[in-house]
Amino acid sequence: MTTKEGSSMSGTHTDVPTVLAHDLPRPVPVAEQDACPVGTIFDRLGDRWSMLVIVLLGGRAHRYNELHRAIEGISQRMLTRTLRTLENDNLVSRTVHPTVPPSVEYDLTPLGRSLLAPVSALADWALAHARELRP
Repeated sequence: MTTKEGSSMSGTHTDVPTVLAHDLPRPVPVAEQDACPVGTIFDRLGDRWSMLVIVLLGGRAHRYNELHRAIEGISQRMLTRTLRTLENDNLVSRTVHPTVPPSVEYDLTPLGRSLLAPVSALADWALAHARELRP
């Protein structure tokens, strides 16, 4: 594998970001864009509420009403949709406890927990460069 400058890149080379390790075809075909897991996860988590729900659940499990009270401005319908989508993506688990009335608790799955480190890195970057980023 070579870097953009043409020099050889060893397996221990850490100066080249992973996203630049492979050359993309030019132009990038639509089918490749649609199949890209990176674009897919950004699309799924880039909405207004998903990352906030993931961060809240990263601290601890929450009941539905706790989450609803913790997120100002989210409707019940949108919270339900967001939780269902995250559950379908295997990022959030839903546990129904056999109480009267039934109690439902949401938590991150192991896959969802594994997302916290890269999300934290992106958040750290955004905070460090907030003044350079245009509002």
